[in-house]
Amino acid sequence: MAIYPKLILDALSKVRYPGSGKDLVSAGMVEDDIRIEGNKVSFSLLFDKPNDPFTKSVVKAAEAAILTYADPSIDIKGNITVVTRQAARPAEPERLLPDVKNIIAISSGKGGVGKSTVAANLAVSLAGMGYKVGLLDADIFGPSQPKMFHVEDARPGLVQVKGRELIEPARNYGVKMLSIGFFVNKEDAVLWRGSMASNALKQLISDGNWGELDFFLIDLPPGTSDIHLTMVQTLEITGAIVVSTPQEVALADARKGISMFTGDKIQVPVLGLVENMAWFTPAELPENKYYLFGKEGCKRLAEELNIPLLGQIPIVQSICEGGDNGKPVALNPDTITGAAFRALAGQVVEKVQYRNEHIAPTHRVEVHK
Repeated sequence: MAIYPKLILDALSKVRYPGSGKDLVSAGMVEDDIRIEGNKVSFSLLFDKPNDPFTKSVVKAAEAAILTYADPSIDIKGNITVVTRQAARPAEPERLLPDVKNIIAISSGKGGVGKSTVAANLAVSLAGMGYKVGLLDADIFGPSQPKMFHVEDARPGLVQVKGRELIEPARNYGVKMLSIGFFVNKEDAVLWRGSMASNALKQLISDGNWGELDFFLIDLPPGTSDIHLTMVQTLEITGAIVVSTPQEVALADARKGISMFTGDKIQVPVLGLVENMAWFTPAELPENKYYLFGKEGCKRLAEELNIPLLGQIPIVQSICEGGDNGKPVALNPDTITGAAFRALAGQVVEKVQYRNEHIAPTHRVEVHK
């Protein structure tokens, strides 16, 4: 008896798939790869899921049907291949800030290392280099950027943008900036639970009129917290910058912060480490360096973890005065610290460009409940 494809299909039309009640042919489960070599017949059956519970029973039923309705001499046992439909890839979620090119998280393992000062001066330096810069003060419980940018009394209003009401950021020194400090009494402590703080932060991100930005800097709270998790769940972070002093106690916490970003669950590239308060230089003795908190601790940590040391920022009195007076020292790149921050900004631009050319884009962290 001659064996031909229609004979095989007719036999398989007698087999019903338990999941739908349809026969294998009508259900589109028989692949168009039927091969007949003498008495040997082979083909593939297509299933939706790799762990389909009916796979084995359907294959046995298909073998039996061919032997019963086509020809009992057909060599079919073991010749049916099971394949799985390619699951439709989920659509890429829309980016929350589609007009923002690079999102940089600025973090520190512990408080008091000058993270917010670094964030403010880095933002000013990047703006001074001609980049479009935004800064989000994500330190919900200790917002300091309004003071550093001399906009403490700003009360951002709403603007209509493409049919939406958005919060207009405060602007100074070429930087767009939003902070929870604009919406609470600056004399009062912020007593919010983690979920409240996270929701407030999401609103500043999603409802801020950020527009087109080359760099969107996020001044994170010290340590690791709900806020950090909210950030990586909400935004595709291009990379993180970790700020520390040379002290061993600060370096131990910086190490934890780096580990958080590079861990399997987060996977945000660390652009590098910034050593703040690297040494003290008196204004009247600009050539002198006094290592008050230890020498080159961040440099050693960077070498140990194989991450770049982006910059070493000295302590001078003008840094403190600039922060208190709302005039970041980076406004004057001719000073010692202004030059240090301008060099830091140059390093950040370089590392971001390298990261974007050699590492795949970061994805938001998904939480599976």
